[in-house]
Amino acid sequence: MKSPCGRLFLLCSQIRSVNSSFLLNPQFRRTFATSPPRRLKNRVYNPVRSQSELSSLLQLSTSNKTPLITLWTASWCPSCRTIRPFLSDLIERDALGEAHGGVAYAEVEMDSPDIGALAGNKYFINSIPTLLAFRVGEAALDTKVTSVDEMKDREFMRLWVEEEARRGGERGGGGGVTTGFLGALFGVKEK
Repeated sequence: MKSPCGRLFLLCSQIRSVNSSFLLNPQFRRTFATSPPRRLKNRVYNPVRSQSELSSLLQLSTSNKTPLITLWTASWCPSCRTIRPFLSDLIERDALGEAHGGVAYAEVEMDSPDIGALAGNKYFINSIPTLLAFRVGEAALDTKVTSVDEMKDREFMRLWVEEEARRGGERGGGGGVTTGFLGALFGVKEK
């Protein structure tokens, strides 16, 4: 009986004798995965009512390399009541952005006592409703949407959500002098 080393040598010599064109032919290659690649799906989370919940969602979306789209609302806001279900349906039912990697979505309730104005000030939320995307945990201030008319426009929202999904793992637009603190404060965009 041959030793394990002898059997290995014999096997290697047999493999070398096989025509290499046969091995390189895609018709005869086997893939190692037995299931189709997993397609990312959009995630819609419960409304955020505290800073710790927002922090958790930011960490989760960062680890998944999925942008987190937040709708900053308040219970007293009539425009928010029309935009909330519209945007949620676009992301959840119509699956906007899934073809480009998917998005996560959450509403942030500004009038919740646990979230307070501190979170709004931190991310330059100066009107309600506001759409703000987070990429890799950073606020994308350069693509923030505050116009209610734009939020109600289905085509605008389709393009905006798909663009955010496409940018998925890129850094946010919160840095720099013109697009960061001063840019958000005065509405200046970098050229």
